Amino acid sequence: MKTPIEVFSDWVDIGKDEGMEKNHYMPVMEMIKLYNVGNAYSFVDAGCGNGWLVRYLFENTNCVNGIGVDGSKKMIKKARLLDNLGTYFNADLLSWNPEDKVNVVFSMEVLYYFENPQTLINKIHDNWLLKNGRFIMGVDYYFENNTCHNWQEKTKVNIMKLYSIEEWLSFFKRSGFKNINYKQVCKEKNWEGTLVVYGDKG
Repeated sequence: MKTPIEVFSDWVDIGKDEGMEKNHYMPVMEMIKLYNVGNAYSFVDAGCGNGWLVRYLFENTNCVNGIGVDGSKKMIKKARLLDNLGTYFNADLLSWNPEDKVNVVFSMEVLYYFENPQTLINKIHDNWLLKNGRFIMGVDYYFENNTCHNWQEKTKVNIMKLYSIEEWLSFFKRSGFKNINYKQVCKEKNWEGTLVVYGDKG
């Protein structure tokens, strides 16, 4: 079994990070719709991988400051090679804070790789977001999505936490988020879709 960072660093070597971009594109587009990107805004992509979302938001929205953070040195190296607009940090999300708080934080397929996601969600609420900022999280690995239950065995990742929709909502509530809601997007046969949970900092 390997750590998530080791697995994703291996994926860079074989180009599998580009497959992640392709697979995550449609649900992430649904996540973007939950924030008004027509106005000027700043954001953090927590677990940015090769930076594809940062590049997309700079190119297609009124982003004025985009930051990507990832634990994999190889992912960040690739992101920096592909993008000269975004700012990228190779860092542990649990120890990193933005220099200036942002309007919105996006995170796709990241939080269940933490032993205690509550800790990171607390940090995003308290230290990353401006007042009235929004956190938008997407995960494919959750209890109601039966197809995903064998993913840990298949990927050999040593930490994958399987939580229900209600448990994810409770993490947001305990962190102090307001106006919490969720959607299951891009559903297909035998696939319950990506779980998107979002809430606002009061």
